[in-house]
Amino acid sequence: MIKSMTGFGKSVTQLPSKKITIEIKSLNSKNQDLNARIPSFYREKELELRNLIAQRLERGKIDFSLYVELNGEETSTAINADVVKQYIKQLREVTPDADAVELLKMAIRLPDALKTEKDEIDEAEYKAILKGVEEALQSIDNYRADEGQVLKEDFELRINNISKYLDEVKKLDPERVEGVRERLNKAVADLKTTVDENRFEQELTYYLEKYDITEEKVRLRNHLEYFSKSLNSPDSNGKKLAFISQEMGREINTIGSKSNYAPMQQVVVRMKDELEKIKEQLLNVL
Repeated sequence: MIKSMTGFGKSVTQLPSKKITIEIKSLNSKNQDLNARIPSFYREKELELRNLIAQRLERGKIDFSLYVELNGEETSTAINADVVKQYIKQLREVTPDADAVELLKMAIRLPDALKTEKDEIDEAEYKAILKGVEEALQSIDNYRADEGQVLKEDFELRINNISKYLDEVKKLDPERVEGVRERLNKAVADLKTTVDENRFEQELTYYLEKYDITEEKVRLRNHLEYFSKSLNSPDSNGKKLAFISQEMGREINTIGSKSNYAPMQQVVVRMKDELEKIKEQLLNVL
């Protein structure tokens, strides 16, 4: 089962004194690129949270955000009264005519006027955060699976189309070979000279063998079957599917270069078009 790298997950946890919102979104990327936005109060837990998310999501450009909304009954910032009083005293000496309100406004903006009281993270609170992260991860995983199902259906359609075009190539192949034989016979006839029939037949056979596409047809069919089998494997492996698609492209290109027959080349162009659509979508597969 394949999964998309695109997804979004969210969870909201309501605690007695605060509301914690967790959002995780991901986009396609060759490797893993994890960006975390966490309040400074939880920085000591950032590495643990990062490892948890990285292990679960594996690959993609990932944004993890943790928002905290206090309900007003609790705040981690307090006025440093002693410092503010000293500031007001000094300001009064500089501007004796200023009223108390103006002095307070100036003092509160000065360094160390406010102090942040940092307590240890409550264990129950952190467990609630971990639960919220798990919920968001499950949500984004479901999102990725749903997107992956849509991609899978599109891949199956494209693979089926390429398979049909390969059948057309097989039907055209005898016509192509016969056309090449006729062109060579006509070219020799136009020379108006006598040739050794046995030698001519040997040269003709050698020439036709150079343009034989039997092996390419067999290998392409195998690649198509392997791609379909990999789509239904338990794991999502976009890199493996990309490698198989490259091998498919190699065989299709060789068929096109060897065909030397316009109707077959037209079919090859349609095969290439389907394969390009597969490659574009594979960029989104985990």
